[in-house]
Amino acid sequence: MRVPESITKKIPWMVSLLFILLFVYAAVSKLIDHPKFYNDLINSFVFDNQFISKIISWVIPVLELVTALLLVIPKFNKMGLYMALVLMIGFTLYIGITLLITEFGIADLPCSCGGILSHLSWPHHLLFNTFFVLLGIMGIYPWTNKNKHIKSRNLKRDEKNIIAR
Repeated sequence: MRVPESITKKIPWMVSLLFILLFVYAAVSKLIDHPKFYNDLINSFVFDNQFISKIISWVIPVLELVTALLLVIPKFNKMGLYMALVLMIGFTLYIGITLLITEFGIADLPCSCGGILSHLSWPHHLLFNTFFVLLGIMGIYPWTNKNKHIKSRNLKRDEKNIIAR
């Protein structure tokens, strides 16, 4: 069964909107309470080096804001979706490794996420991030080569519009 073109065109836009909200909220939360974010990073088993934690504490919010900006600009939306997917996969892998090392979240490690997200348990956070990874894939899917039929329909429609003018 084919998904109607009107829906496939809206999926990347809807996914982009959700990522924009997520990344802007998370980045602003991390920047507003930067000392807490930095301390959470330095207390994690992965970033326990002060120099690395200092760099990561600025790079992550900046990457989140840049990703949100790319998603807002139509010309760079596709790049923004790929960047959002890469970020979410990275965050999800970090959480997965944390869960494995801490025996499924039994240890009380600080969550370095911003705002309300920091109140999620590690397993819930893994589910949340996995959901956004799947959304990212859904947002990118309409642009893949596997969907040539969508592209060809759009080209044919555009050709008809140009000829009709």
